[in-house]
Amino acid sequence: MSDYIAPATRRRMSVSEASVPTLARGTKLRLDETRQRWVLLVPERVMAPDEIAVEVLKLCDGQRSVADIADHLADIYTAPREEIAGDIIAMLQDLADSGFLVEAAKP
Repeated sequence: MSDYIAPATRRRMSVSEASVPTLARGTKLRLDETRQRWVLLVPERVMAPDEIAVEVLKLCDGQRSVADIADHLADIYTAPREEIAGDIIAMLQDLADSGFLVEAAKP
């Protein structure tokens, strides 16, 4: 019998309203001064999120829950909260599935 232990598979975040998202290590949201637009820098790639995605990503600070983010954006955009929450969860789940977003560490 072998003593080999397989490396643990990376656990992906399952995004819900209770999640407290933050950008994963090596992922950064930056303003590209040359192009005058926000970019998401991820390992070996640069992504150009749209204006609403940038607003969401700015709020993914490891302090706010997805519910808090949805409440905040519903107030700003005077849009139905349920619709905003669904859109946010879908967007953040895509980023989490790609490994660019993680659950913030609990204090």
